[in-house]
Amino acid sequence: MTTNTIGWRQLLKGSAVAMGATALSAPAVLAQEQIKWRIQSHWTPGVEYYDSIYLEFARWVTEATDGEIQIEAVQANTVAPTNEVLGALRRGLLDAAFIFPGYWIGRIPAAGHLNGNLATWENHEEMQFFFYDMGALDVIREAYAKYGIYQAGPISFAGLAVFSKKPIETMEDFQGFKIRSTGTPGRVFEKMGATPVFIPGGELYQSLQTGVVDGAHWGCVATGWGMNLQEVTSHIVTPDFLSHSNGEFIVGMEQWNRLGEDHKRIVNSAVRAMSANASAHFRHLDFLRMKEFTEEMGKDIVTVSPSVMAELRDKSLEVVDEYSKGDPEFSGRIGEKLHEFMRLTGKI
Repeated sequence: MTTNTIGWRQLLKGSAVAMGATALSAPAVLAQEQIKWRIQSHWTPGVEYYDSIYLEFARWVTEATDGEIQIEAVQANTVAPTNEVLGALRRGLLDAAFIFPGYWIGRIPAAGHLNGNLATWENHEEMQFFFYDMGALDVIREAYAKYGIYQAGPISFAGLAVFSKKPIETMEDFQGFKIRSTGTPGRVFEKMGATPVFIPGGELYQSLQTGVVDGAHWGCVATGWGMNLQEVTSHIVTPDFLSHSNGEFIVGMEQWNRLGEDHKRIVNSAVRAMSANASAHFRHLDFLRMKEFTEEMGKDIVTVSPSVMAELRDKSLEVVDEYSKGDPEFSGRIGEKLHEFMRLTGKI
């Protein structure tokens, strides 16, 4: 075993890792029968983060378990269409998924809270203590369990950045603005006066190019860059409307229950570690890409006014409350925690 592998085993075998940087001691993992998992993402090869985030996460888990969990990581739509991954997990066609919770909001409304609500968290620490220390993730896990899924936790894909063909700076600029959006952000943008349009990722470039939409978000600046959105837009809107738009790692409940407690700790800790790692990785790339956008491509970074951000926060909490009314068992409890979080951090 290499020195690097030993380091990751020490890191991931301990109790949950808050920032993915401190090695925690833990009892040695007992030899167990080899477990083979096939996992699927909504990402495809060709984008930088497919290897640096998705495949790297799979490598971490295999190394941290001394190869006792072998992971085959496949691209989007390999085993099942992305929007049918939950069913594939329940049927055992897939064992786990490294994916985006926004796809399940219609079936699991609480997934929208995992994905994130606009204008709430301001940094990774706030996002993490909301889920782990304030107990929001416990409620979300209950909601997923009803579908036979274990929710291992959020993985930050960094912020929600809008690429736009025209500047967005004031409330008036949102009126009639056609934006490719999904999930709860789409409902918030609609309340702001925009027109949200759902467009599959494969059609996004052409939709911007031909004017079907005026703007779009595909995660942060770096992930939108991976979709070449910078080629068909003139502006990047700042600040991010959501500081952390989360992905997730989910496991079929039967597969999860077959794991020993040591392996469960490793998977849960790997999720927290990768969230911190991915957050920093994407944010670094964001700054590099924005510099390239302005200095090499001659395009603009625009900033919305503080009054727009305040209005966005109000509309976001309206959507939270609507979900709470429609799903009191889970979203209602999470919504209460989010309001508590917003008061605690002085945002309302």
